[in-house]
Amino acid sequence: MKLATVEELQKVIDESKSIVFFGGAGVSTESGIPDFRSVDGLYNQKYDYPPEEILSHTFFMKKTEEFYRFYRDKMLCLDKKPNKAHLKLAELERAGKLSAVVTQNIDGLHQAAGSRRVYELHGSVLRNYCRNCRKFYSAEFIKNSECIPRCECGGVIKPDVVLYEEGLNDSVVTGALNAIQTADTLIIAGTSLTVYPAAGFIRYFRGNTIVLINRDATPFDSHADLVFHDKVGEILGQLKV
Repeated sequence: MKLATVEELQKVIDESKSIVFFGGAGVSTESGIPDFRSVDGLYNQKYDYPPEEILSHTFFMKKTEEFYRFYRDKMLCLDKKPNKAHLKLAELERAGKLSAVVTQNIDGLHQAAGSRRVYELHGSVLRNYCRNCRKFYSAEFIKNSECIPRCECGGVIKPDVVLYEEGLNDSVVTGALNAIQTADTLIIAGTSLTVYPAAGFIRYFRGNTIVLINRDATPFDSHADLVFHDKVGEILGQLKV
C-alpha cells in the first residue's frame, strides 16, 4: 500500500468544506499523556490490579480509595499542553474548514487549544460531580484531595469520565454521529480503531475522503483514501490553512 504525501492531504483540505476529526490516544501522547494500549503505556506498568479493572464502574463503587490512588497518579495529567495537532485543528475550525472534533480522549486539550465544537465520547477529567447532589468540582480539587474526595454534602465525587461497564452519553453520541454523517472529509488519527463502540462511529461517514493518520498500521488502512504512518502533529502541523 502506498502511503500518502502531505501535498495530497493539503489538496483535500483545500477542497473540503466540512471536515470532521476523529481522534484517539495517539493525539494526546504527543503532549506527553500516556496511552493505555501502546507498548510503553499504562497497561504494561505494575499495579495491584490491571488498569482496565481499576477503571471500571464496579471497581469505582467497591474500591473507591484504590481507584482514586491510581486515578490521581496516572489519569490527571493537568500540566500537559496542546500539541501541534490540537492547535492546527483549532485553526481549521476558526477558518470554517473543520466542523467538529470527535475524541476518545478525556484530557480537555482540544478545548485548551481553542476548539469549540468537541464531542468527548469518554467524558473529561476536568469535570467532576458529587454523586449525591451533583455539585461540580474541578480536576484540581480532585488532584489536591486525599483518599476519597467528598462533597461538602458528604457525597462521593465521581469524575465525569466513562468507565468500563458504563454507557456513552446519548447526546454526545448523537452530536458526534450527526457531525460525521454530514462531513465531506473524515480525518481519523491516533487510534488503532479497536475500541468499540467508538470505532464503529466511522461507519456513519457518507462523504468523499477518509484520511487515516496513525503511527502503526490499522485494520482500516485499506478502506482509507489517504494513509499516513506517522505522528499526528507531524502531519497536521505541516498544513497551511
